[in-house]
Amino acid sequence: MASSTHGRSVPKHQAVSLHIGLNSVDPAHYGGWSGELSACEFDANDMAAIAKVQGMKATVLLTKKGTRAKVLSSIRAAAKALKSGDLFFLSYSGHGGQVPDVTGDEDDKQDETWCLYDAQLIDDELYHELGRFRAGVRIVVLSDSCHSGTVTRDLPATVAIVPTAQPSQRPKLMPRSVGLRTYRDNQAFYDRLQREVAKAAGDGVIDPDQALANVAVSSRLTGVVRNFKAAAVLISGCQDNQTSMDGAHNGAFTEQLLAVWNNGGFKGSYASFHARIRARLPPTQSPNLFALGAAGALMAQQPFSV
Repeated sequence: MASSTHGRSVPKHQAVSLHIGLNSVDPAHYGGWSGELSACEFDANDMAAIAKVQGMKATVLLTKKGTRAKVLSSIRAAAKALKSGDLFFLSYSGHGGQVPDVTGDEDDKQDETWCLYDAQLIDDELYHELGRFRAGVRIVVLSDSCHSGTVTRDLPATVAIVPTAQPSQRPKLMPRSVGLRTYRDNQAFYDRLQREVAKAAGDGVIDPDQALANVAVSSRLTGVVRNFKAAAVLISGCQDNQTSMDGAHNGAFTEQLLAVWNNGGFKGSYASFHARIRARLPPTQSPNLFALGAAGALMAQQPFSV
């Protein structure tokens, strides 16, 4: 549909969204672990409801449909279709995991992952896929999951990884033993994925964990994806040394996001949206805010505006 300005037809921006929610994973890939959760499918459906009200074309992938092939295919289709000014909204609710980083500067680095149904999606891959979007495309990513790579790598033994939870809650954290077993059984697969991304990105790629930890220094971001043309805002459910909690009806992060959003009643920027959500969560779970590309203008916009 188009509007008219001084006799000229001005096309409306396109907006598409992808919402992934996994209440379990395939134990055949994860060493016998199914990772049962309760609220992730609710989270995905609730995010899709926001997208539809805002006029987006929404795709929802729940549990068994949340495979690597379907997720990557959906992201790539959006990258191919969207042009400058268009919007891509991506949400994930499920377990966070880890694989050893085989392309970074330190041998003991761990790459963060989303635990998709049939295998993990490595953060290097995600950022590389976002780098496929055209200049001027706006990207919003919400991740209600644990970033367990840094959690299990850096916390001293005296610090508890899992915060105090309500009876209805459980951490969205793939246990370290499961992560090690999954990587051991599929090492060639995960190592190949990382090397393919590094090769596609070119020499000198910087580890995404390191780049995002220094998000204020724009020169570091170019190492994630060398030619990142789009503008992306990413809000994660917790800090790297914390755990995102599941719930009976929504994950803790998504529950507070919905409360702040207030059925569209929230008025403000992505920055204030993040701050309001963070203020409603306990000190044990503090959502993080990242940016990729020239995201200043996007950060100032009303959340989910097409």
